[in-house]
Amino acid sequence: MSHTIEQRFSIPYEYNIYFTQDLFARSNKLLLDIIQAQNKRLPAKIAVLIDSGVQDHHTDLIEQIKAYAQTHHSLLSLCAEPLVVTGGESTKNTLDDVQKVLELINDGKVDRHAFIIAIGGGAVLDMAGFAAAIGHRGIGIIRVPTTVLAQNDSGVGVKNSINFFGKKNFLGTFAPPIAVINDSHFLASLDDRQWRAGISEAIKVALIKDATFYHWIEDNAYALSERSLEPMQYLIHRCAEMHVAHIGTGGDPFEKGSSRPLDFGHWAAHKLEQLTNFEVLHGEAVAMGICLDVVYSYLIGWVDQSVVARVVHCFKTLGFETYHPMLSDDNGNGVNPILINGLEEFREHLGGQLTIMLIDEIGHGVEVHEMNSAIIAQAVDYLKATVPQLM
Repeated sequence: MSHTIEQRFSIPYEYNIYFTQDLFARSNKLLLDIIQAQNKRLPAKIAVLIDSGVQDHHTDLIEQIKAYAQTHHSLLSLCAEPLVVTGGESTKNTLDDVQKVLELINDGKVDRHAFIIAIGGGAVLDMAGFAAAIGHRGIGIIRVPTTVLAQNDSGVGVKNSINFFGKKNFLGTFAPPIAVINDSHFLASLDDRQWRAGISEAIKVALIKDATFYHWIEDNAYALSERSLEPMQYLIHRCAEMHVAHIGTGGDPFEKGSSRPLDFGHWAAHKLEQLTNFEVLHGEAVAMGICLDVVYSYLIGWVDQSVVARVVHCFKTLGFETYHPMLSDDNGNGVNPILINGLEEFREHLGGQLTIMLIDEIGHGVEVHEMNSAIIAQAVDYLKATVPQLM
C-alpha cells in the first residue's frame, strides 16, 4: 500500500521601495526605521558592500557610513570595514566577488538576523543578492540602487544572479529584498551612458503596458537627454511602480511559467551583450533589442511603420544607438547567426516553450512562441539602414 503525505504552506513576501536623498546623512532616519520595523535584535548587525564605480565617485562614502553607524550605534553595529567590489557586469562574470561577499559574511559573523546593505548598480546588486541568498541559506539584503536602470528595474525586483557557462544569469535565485532604497543623490554622478541606459527599461514597460506613459517619455525625451532630474525622478518612480505591480499581481512572481512580458526586447539584448564582451551596456542592448522587436512587429503586419519611426526617433532623441554591427553577419548583411542561437538560450533560460513579447500597438504587448529567422534578418537590415553613419 502506498501512502502520501501532503504538504502545503505559503509565505507572504512584503517589501517597500523607498525614495530619499542622502541616505547616510546622520539626520536621515529612513534606514533605522526600516531595520527597526523588522523587529530583530538591536543593535542590528550590518555588513555593507559598495560598487567600485560608486566609491570612485563618492570617495567619502565609506567614512560617511562609518559615521552614520557610530552616531546610531544603539541601533546599528557595523560588523566589518565596508567591502568594495568590482563595478559593472564583470562582477557577475566570475565567482570572485561572490567569494568576497561570502568571506565578509563568514569573517564578520553575519548571521540570519543581520542585514547586508548593497550599494551599487544592477550588476552588483544581482551578485550581492545571490551571495546573500546562499550565505546561511539566506541573509536579509537591503538594496541601495545607484543607477537609473537599477532604481527603476533590476534593483526593485526579486531576482539575483551571476553569469556562468558564458550565459547571462545562469546561476541565480529568487529572493526578495528586505527593502529597496532609491537615493537620488547617486544619480548626479552617473556618466551620460549610465544616465540614459536605464531609460530603455522604462520604454520597454511603457510599450507593452501603458501608452500614456510612453507618450510622456516621448514628450520628455529631450529633457531626459539633457539630464533634467525632475522628469528622471518621475520616470524612475513610474517604471519601478509598474515593475513591482507586475511582480506582485501578475500571478508568477518567481517565474515558474514561460511568460516573461518584462523581458520584451531582451532575447537579442542578452546575446548582444555577450557578443560585444559587455562593452555594450545592458540598457543600451535593450534599446536595440526593443527596436529589433518593434521592427519585427511591423514586418509581420502588427504595427504601422509610423510606430517604428516613433520608437526609433524616441531612442535617438535620448542618445541611444539603435543598431550595432554585431547584430549583422560577418558580411554586414542579414542577421548574425550567433544572435539567432540566442533564441534557444533564451528559451532554455525561461524554461519550457519559447515565449517572446511583441507589440500590436503602443501600450499593448502580445506573446508569440516562434520567430522567423528570415524576418529577423530583415529587421536587422532595416535598423542598419536607419544608421548608415555606423558602417
